[in-house]
Amino acid sequence: MSKPVHILFLCVANSARSQLAEGLAKSIFKKGAVVESAGSAPSGVVQPWAIKVLQEERIDIASNHSKAISELQPEFLAKLDFVITLCVDEICPVLSVPAVRLHWPINDPAAASEEGKPQAFRAAREEIRSRLLKLKDEIL
Repeated sequence: MSKPVHILFLCVANSARSQLAEGLAKSIFKKGAVVESAGSAPSGVVQPWAIKVLQEERIDIASNHSKAISELQPEFLAKLDFVITLCVDEICPVLSVPAVRLHWPINDPAAASEEGKPQAFRAAREEIRSRLLKLKDEIL
């Protein structure tokens, strides 16, 4: 990779799946990618279990915040190579940019019961990691 690939992860609340994806992608791609996440209706908070399951991998997203697409830098949006949506039952955000669009339907772990959240967030983490590793292999 000569220049970093620009990747945006989108979901609705930008509190769980897209935050997991952002943290994992930054860890997997390192300096080979510029990565952001956003939501069409940001919740304002990052789910505590998203922070915890990434901490298990030594990835720190504790300072991340849930943000709207409008908060992203225009320079970043202009350079986008991939826009990846992570919605299943919700209406995924749409962004009009000339980037490759991928849809990874990941169940929302925030919708799990309190007892089920640890497993739901770990399952989402592993599904996203698997897809990111495959994407990295495809674009390198």
